[in-house]
Amino acid sequence: MMQRSSVLCCSNPLPSSPYPLTFVRRFATGCRSRLPPLVSASSPLWLRVTRLQNRRIAISSLQSNAAQEIIETSLTESGYVEIGYISRVHGLQGEICVKPTTDFPELRFCKPGRRWLKHRVSGRDMVQEIELVDGRGHPGQKTWILKFEGIDTVDQAKQLIGSTLLVAKRDRPELDEGEFYTHDLVGMRVIHKETAEVVGTVVSVYDSGANDLLHVQLDSSARTLDGSGKSKEEENGAPDRLIWVPFVEAIVPDIDVQRKEMFITPPKGLLELNLRSDTISKKERRQLEWKERKRFQKRLIAAKKKLCELEQQHVFHGFRYGEKAQGRLLADQIVGINSKLLQQALQNIQMSSEINNVAKFLGGTKSKVPATTVEKLSANSSFHENGNRLIFEGKLAILLVVNDSDRLDISNSDSFPEFLVQVEDRGSVPMILISPSHQITPLERLFLENDYFAFDSKKVWFLEEEMLPVVSISTEEPKKHKILMKSPWEMLQSPVGPGGIVSSLSSQHMPEILTELGVEYLWVCSTDRVLQGAPELLLGFTKSKEAEVGIQVSEDTKQPEQSVDMILSLSFLNKLVNQIDKLQYFAIPKASSHVEFIEKQWVDVVPSSPNSYEIRGSLYSCLNFCSSDKVCLLEIND
Repeated sequence: MMQRSSVLCCSNPLPSSPYPLTFVRRFATGCRSRLPPLVSASSPLWLRVTRLQNRRIAISSLQSNAAQEIIETSLTESGYVEIGYISRVHGLQGEICVKPTTDFPELRFCKPGRRWLKHRVSGRDMVQEIELVDGRGHPGQKTWILKFEGIDTVDQAKQLIGSTLLVAKRDRPELDEGEFYTHDLVGMRVIHKETAEVVGTVVSVYDSGANDLLHVQLDSSARTLDGSGKSKEEENGAPDRLIWVPFVEAIVPDIDVQRKEMFITPPKGLLELNLRSDTISKKERRQLEWKERKRFQKRLIAAKKKLCELEQQHVFHGFRYGEKAQGRLLADQIVGINSKLLQQALQNIQMSSEINNVAKFLGGTKSKVPATTVEKLSANSSFHENGNRLIFEGKLAILLVVNDSDRLDISNSDSFPEFLVQVEDRGSVPMILISPSHQITPLERLFLENDYFAFDSKKVWFLEEEMLPVVSISTEEPKKHKILMKSPWEMLQSPVGPGGIVSSLSSQHMPEILTELGVEYLWVCSTDRVLQGAPELLLGFTKSKEAEVGIQVSEDTKQPEQSVDMILSLSFLNKLVNQIDKLQYFAIPKASSHVEFIEKQWVDVVPSSPNSYEIRGSLYSCLNFCSSDKVCLLEIND
């Protein structure tokens, strides 16, 4: 099933931000978005940050539920708000289709009267008045069909495609008590309720999925904390400082719209979280930004060249449409692709049926490993003591793969994996966490608020998991796979899984860092590991066998597809870094909705059967090039 769609998704450019910014599709709902208050200090501040424009938001009670809603965007021109954009022509009578960006579509598109159109003329935004004659919803699609006065032919209607539809700001509907338009929040002074100190000014509002976030520019006199926790005053010549404040009732209890003021009661450490500590001058910062742009352009050129070699030039179509923000989003996505990993995965995709589960890896390895190395051990063996000694000496590092599932509630310290809490002498154990990008900040906050669970904060790293584009399944050309696009400026991507661990570690130079710390073994485990308990037994067993790989298994428990529980020697990890191309990948067929550029238009593709592959990698594929006498299996009886 294909549906025509527009190339214009957002008219306002995104500001620069230290956090990854993404676009999401907006779905119409029958309820208003109400945001829950901060229930506890350990609740996550935000997930994937998404740009908002002008919409209504509310601080609600504990009993209310958050709901995603269509939003009404603001325009830089005073006096207007955006309500949608014209995506295409409908029929032969001059009707057009509008993609709504308002929470009041019936009011905006069904009631005849004056509207305004914003379009670009000679590089400038122009606004002109137009009369709405009639409007109706388009059944089965998230668009509205409108008829304007004086627009009676297809050619006339085509001239309007890409224009933004506006209404007068004074015509905005009245909101219920406790609800606010984000446009009214921007520019408000933020005041600390307890100290009456001016914290700063709201410069923008973002939707994190869980709750809205206020982006606050700190006042020049606002106090901050240095690395030692002592207060300091920032020099007047310092660059602008921005912080995030969750827009929830527990933190923002009072708002005075008339006086443009809001009062906050932030928990300890919130204002210092993610605050830049550098104090370089604006001139120096501009020079650094210019150099960074030049470096980025070089990386973009190299990445585009690599995609051309992989015959993925269709990814570049989005550069010809949309605005600067969308172009930057696409550029970021292109630069962010691990092209080497993608190339390897595409080469291995035909082998998927042979390597698509953990059992085959373990089964094949078990038959190769001499029987003397497959032992059943009790928890009281000497291996347990040897493992404890190695941990105490700082010879073990832990790598935790945080899967994107409901099994781990990163907003609740009680859900922190018990098997990690059981590790003794955690202060001497380096810790690496690899998680989806939207979980990085909540994880950092969880560790910060719980004193890093007794791990040394200087030896804890948070890394993003590797992602690879989702690729097409072609019956005509089985060996050709095209990257699928979520929008003209976004690729469909999926996590690689444990098979991407080596690449993530290598990109951050973690093997070298661990070597400098004197680490000899790396315990790789996941939040959904089946076997509980600390790694002392497996570590001691692996050391005693002088093995490079130690795997803990159980005959009585089914191993989840992406679960991992193994120990790698650091020497073997360094070998893996130099032989990443030997790791294998498999493909999972999926039905993936996406957009395609067909006949100079973007078309929505909604499949009824699997049309794509999500690429996964298994860390167990490293067993294929590890000598069998260097692998040991520890079988646990439940």
